[in-house]
Amino acid sequence: MDLSFYRGKRVFLTGHTGFKGSWMCRVLALAGADVTGYSLPAPTDPNLFSLAGLEGHIHSVTGDVRDRDALQKAFDEARPEVVLHLAAQPLVRMAYVCPAETYETNVMGTVNLLECVRTAKSPVQSVVNITTDKVYLNREWCWGYREDDPLDGYDPYSNSKSCSDLVTHSYCSSFFDKEGLPVSTARAGNVIGGGDFARDRIIPDCVRAAVDKRPIVVRNPHSTRPYQHVLEPVIAYLLLAACQAQEPGLAGWYNVGPDDCDCVTTGELVNLFCSAWGEGLTWENHAEKNAPHEANFLKLDCSKIKSTLGWSPRWHISDAIAKTVEWTKVWQSGGSVPAVMDKQIQEYLGGHRA
Repeated sequence: MDLSFYRGKRVFLTGHTGFKGSWMCRVLALAGADVTGYSLPAPTDPNLFSLAGLEGHIHSVTGDVRDRDALQKAFDEARPEVVLHLAAQPLVRMAYVCPAETYETNVMGTVNLLECVRTAKSPVQSVVNITTDKVYLNREWCWGYREDDPLDGYDPYSNSKSCSDLVTHSYCSSFFDKEGLPVSTARAGNVIGGGDFARDRIIPDCVRAAVDKRPIVVRNPHSTRPYQHVLEPVIAYLLLAACQAQEPGLAGWYNVGPDDCDCVTTGELVNLFCSAWGEGLTWENHAEKNAPHEANFLKLDCSKIKSTLGWSPRWHISDAIAKTVEWTKVWQSGGSVPAVMDKQIQEYLGGHRA
């Protein structure tokens, strides 16, 4: 992946203080991009955005994507050439607790961002809206979902992302296609990596247990997910945005996920984490009887992005776990988080499949 396209490019990134957004900022900073981030404050303490040493490397604006006026002001001041929309309420369980807020953020936040693009005072070259693999009507089958499968997420989070995807389709049909502006959505599988401190995610739960020297509690050990290191989709999004800016006909809807060999159950994932961490770390099965509904089996067919853009995963799930443990132990020991992030980014960009 050659990131030279981004040198000097004005990039507007929503959700930049989140887990995936912080990794994106670090990659773009290394690429020499002129980044404006727009987001709520980082949601956890500790948080990756603060640890990543991004102050002075990007222009960070605190704001809510539900606040159209504030978003418009930041967007107009940034005059972006590339727009990446990551801002979201990203947690399935939180969406059950706060469904209205989830829809407001994930649906109207997308509308507000696309309105900024539609009314932009300076030309935008490329837009990518990041949704999720959970946008599809989940039939619990063993085949990977393809981009033309029906969108109908079950729970409020998944459904709000289906709506975000459909909103993007409508804006393309109604406005952007006529203007020749390339706009895509990218649907990524579950991401793991150093610096994720969110609640109700398996790797952060593993990290907290490991640091506290207690067994990991696993609530859905038999669920299969397309787990991948966070750099896989981050680089795929940047590749997509760059390619469609240069060849608008490439815009569309893209799945981003691991190969079938790296789609594992949560129990298998935790076994890999325990092995990589060492120190006798173990886990316990605490499956919940009346837990909120979550998909049990979910895989993506990523043939389109492979054949169209030439992207393919570079790290197997065991590599992703090893990189996550490496990052965590650097952080835990008081080492340089920016240095280990830059090291892993360079390894990814310069590396090949293990």
